Amino acid sequence: MGPLTSTFTRLYGTKGWLALGVFAVVLLVVIPLLNLAVPETSPYHVSTYWVTLIGKIMCYAIVALAMDLIWGYCGILSLGHGLFFALGGYAMGMYLMRQIGREGQYQSDLPDFMVFLDWKEFPWQWWGTDHFLWAAFLVVAVPGLLAFVFGYFAFRSRVKGVYFSIITQALTFAAMLLFFRNDTGFGGNNGFTDFKRILGFPITTPETRMALFALTGIVLIVALLVGRWLVTSKFGRVLAAIRDAEPRVMFCGYDTVHYKLAIWTFSAVLCGIAGALYVPQVGIINPSEMSPANSIEIAIWVAIGGRGTLVGAVAGAGLVNGAKSYFTQAFPEYWLFFLGLLFILVTLFLPNGVVGLAAKLRAMLAGRRPAPAGVAEETA
Repeated sequence: MGPLTSTFTRLYGTKGWLALGVFAVVLLVVIPLLNLAVPETSPYHVSTYWVTLIGKIMCYAIVALAMDLIWGYCGILSLGHGLFFALGGYAMGMYLMRQIGREGQYQSDLPDFMVFLDWKEFPWQWWGTDHFLWAAFLVVAVPGLLAFVFGYFAFRSRVKGVYFSIITQALTFAAMLLFFRNDTGFGGNNGFTDFKRILGFPITTPETRMALFALTGIVLIVALLVGRWLVTSKFGRVLAAIRDAEPRVMFCGYDTVHYKLAIWTFSAVLCGIAGALYVPQVGIINPSEMSPANSIEIAIWVAIGGRGTLVGAVAGAGLVNGAKSYFTQAFPEYWLFFLGLLFILVTLFLPNGVVGLAAKLRAMLAGRRPAPAGVAEETA
């Protein structure tokens, strides 16, 4: 399938840059002021709940963007991206657990779960995790290395389509079962929680929360810009050609394995960074983040927003997770039914996603015919 049309594909034209600037000002100026400077009694105050919720959704938006780069632009459907997200979260979680020090329940240098299991020292994988820079390196290196090794053998073996999707789902399921074990040193089914500090600052203070929120917003904006640069470059055009007709690209002399491996590894690294930003804001990381259902949800975000449109992936993550936050509180037993119905309706009636619908409405208001699916993004 060719690229899907999008209202916002030319995001970086005059109107696009203006929209991106407004988005940045809202995230980095307006919300921080309304949260920190406006009293809680004021109707204009943005509560800590909303700061945490929006920050979490922005982390999910980065993951959706990473998924869109490989699925929407290269035709690689992964059902295991939740694994890379969780690995980045666990790498940051180990650092945060080391920062608790002797403030845990057992007043030991070891995390409480290790004391409970009668461990006497940190296992080898915890080496150096008391240093932030090493933890930050692990956030990038662990998901990136796993993706590179897995992708190298998968792409070299010409595994593609539904077979690749099934293998990625099996990979994340196997990792989830591994992390559920207490003897692996990752907290078992409880995972990591009860964090106290990050870089010496109390993690629950409004100022620290806002700093994490702003950092997440900056990473999301940078990811959008880098993603746009990638997909409009020669590299991105080759990815689109691989998606549409990989044998023809190979006949033209391109080594498609290298292209797919590069974007696949970059996508995994983006997920790891998102996971590292997610953990200190939400306050917990456990093996449930590796659940295959979570990875399937990531694909649903992209499909609903608009596959092959960077802004569509971000919008899809925001819409679905915003709805999830509401439904799980108001109608918790019906959330999964609503999500399934939404995915079916989008698949049947909005194959271009919400962004594709916006493009059609814009074309109708302008008095011209909407561009059909498959038209290159530059003509949107």
